[in-house]
Amino acid sequence: MEFTLLFAVAIAFVAGSIALRWEAARGNAVDCASDLQEVLLTAAIAGIFVGRLVSMVASGVNPLTNLADILIVRGGVATGPATVAALLTIAFVARGEIIAVADALAVASLASLGGWHLGCLARDACLGTASDLPWAMTQSGSSVGRHPIELYAAAILLMAAAALALRRKRPLPPGVAAATALGLASAVRLATEPLRPSLGGGPVWWYLTGLLGAIGALLVIWRRATATTGGTRVDT
Repeated sequence: MEFTLLFAVAIAFVAGSIALRWEAARGNAVDCASDLQEVLLTAAIAGIFVGRLVSMVASGVNPLTNLADILIVRGGVATGPATVAALLTIAFVARGEIIAVADALAVASLASLGGWHLGCLARDACLGTASDLPWAMTQSGSSVGRHPIELYAAAILLMAAAALALRRKRPLPPGVAAATALGLASAVRLATEPLRPSLGGGPVWWYLTGLLGAIGALLVIWRRATATTGGTRVDT
């Protein structure tokens, strides 16, 4: 039995931990009293667990009679339910300072997702649809070149994490970092989904919902900030 899922989780956690240390050194988590590394790990475990269960049930595998399969990658992880479970876990663990914790975890979350996709190297599951591009990769025993789609996603997500971290040199309004991270993660998955082999087109609606939700949240934050600024100017 190959517990390759655990390697992917470990890579994701290491990437997220490095990002947390970087953010802490830059003063981007000073307003948060929670242990961010513990929150990140708890949310990741909850997300992977729920996503794995949903994937097993969807593929016709009974989790109760196949407990070991929860840790063995045979059908993957349902990313939509995993994301929802992770977000709900953060909301529960960080109650009372949800927005501050979400903002503090924004960069680390993108880095963790990048690390998770990079974990495809351990799972031997990096390749997508056929391609004749120079950097196309082939599976063992096959001569057909394929897009290393998981590596694409990993690279983009890690660059997005770095870009958001650099942007946070200046203070951002509460909620902006978290909403931006959600939007970026959703956009990356939405953009790369067509290059993944799938019989049904993949869970595109999950990613579209995340992207639209992030855009909506940013618009609400912007309107509130504009209204507050306008009100202040009138008073003075």
